[in-house]
Amino acid sequence: MIAPTTLAPQPPNPELYSHVKVVISIIVGLGITTLLKGFAQFVQHPKRAKVSILHLGWAASLLLWIIHFWWWEFRLVMVQQWNFAIYFFVILYAILFYFLSTLLFPSDLKDYAGYEDYFLSRRRWFFGFLAATFLADVVDTSLKGAAYLHSFGFEYPIRIAVYLAVCVVAMITKNRRTQLILLTLSVLYQISFIVRLYATE
Repeated sequence: MIAPTTLAPQPPNPELYSHVKVVISIIVGLGITTLLKGFAQFVQHPKRAKVSILHLGWAASLLLWIIHFWWWEFRLVMVQQWNFAIYFFVILYAILFYFLSTLLFPSDLKDYAGYEDYFLSRRRWFFGFLAATFLADVVDTSLKGAAYLHSFGFEYPIRIAVYLAVCVVAMITKNRRTQLILLTLSVLYQISFIVRLYATE
């Protein structure tokens, strides 16, 4: 019987980040492509399916999240010691956004009255995956170092907690007004967070 070999720890290598970045960019590109193709359907076939401001709002919000995620992940260059576990986690993190994109734009709507009906029927899946992205964000940010994590101050843990609460409420309720309020508050804070975070860069 051949004994399993133990791989020696890999020394810090900046080229590993470039390798990971390529894979992430492919997944992010697929997510953005899915969303853009979905948006284009409303121009190509405006009468084929009933448009929903609730669905479009979360789709636009997700597009902004994905764009921000790709910029946010530039800080992965700060990770000094890469291994397969970290690589696997980062790839799964990116895949979550791709799943969210596909959930918003299904291949057909034959069994639904329109996009809003579809979105509300799949809200538990959508907000479940969205909540998972915020949990993954905590791990991802921690990987970049304690100093980087603490640089966001108290706002960061509050932001994560509030977004998780929003996801839970959105998973529970089908009330359109409540859903629109959650969407509006989420988008306004999302824009505020990005503007304030990168205003000095």
